[in-house]
Amino acid sequence: MRSNKNFISAISKIEFPENQRVFGKTIRNSIFSLILEDYPDFSVNDSISMSELNIYREKYISKYLQTELKSLTELEKSMVKEVGTDSSLVAKLEDEVDTRTFGQKVADSVAAFGGSWTFIITFFIFITLWIGSNVFIFTHSEFDPYPFILLNLILSCIAALQAPIIMMSQNRQEEKDRERSKKDFMINLKSELEIRMLHEKLDHLIMNQQQELIEIQKVQIEMMNDILNRIK
Repeated sequence: MRSNKNFISAISKIEFPENQRVFGKTIRNSIFSLILEDYPDFSVNDSISMSELNIYREKYISKYLQTELKSLTELEKSMVKEVGTDSSLVAKLEDEVDTRTFGQKVADSVAAFGGSWTFIITFFIFITLWIGSNVFIFTHSEFDPYPFILLNLILSCIAALQAPIIMMSQNRQEEKDRERSKKDFMINLKSELEIRMLHEKLDHLIMNQQQELIEIQKVQIEMMNDILNRIK
């Protein structure tokens, strides 16, 4: 005949001393959920032993640590994948195809050459040779005598043609600057949104960790109290 000082566990159907009894209604919800995973029929009115409860407490702590390690590993893999894909707006801007027309390319080339030391030195040598040849070499048969009307005509024609070409290049450069400003704004906006999302993820992660750590500490305190009660 079974002693009145013993009870039968609702999950293992094994007999334990009465001082080891733990009712389901006194078990923490997180631990109670783990018990229900193995024993769906377990209710708040049933009871288990202290040793069985400690097994599920250890299982809860172990499960939390495994879940935390898995989530960190997945986060690292996700970050590596994002870096590897290089799908940022900066990369897209660097890979843009040159869509300039032939006239625009000519205007850019003329503007680049006209604003370089190569053009200045070349033009200075040309003027020097032109004036020197008319003054010193062709003394009696100058093809452009002083005041060098032909040279002035050539310089005027070059300036008349060069000025609108350079203006065309400058106008197109202004369009590029406006487009670049828009893209810079898009990059800055995307960076701001990603930083906000990162802060939200970190806040969510820290909040969940704090809650889980508090839960674990409560479980550990319960286990320590049970051990002290058993010692007393």
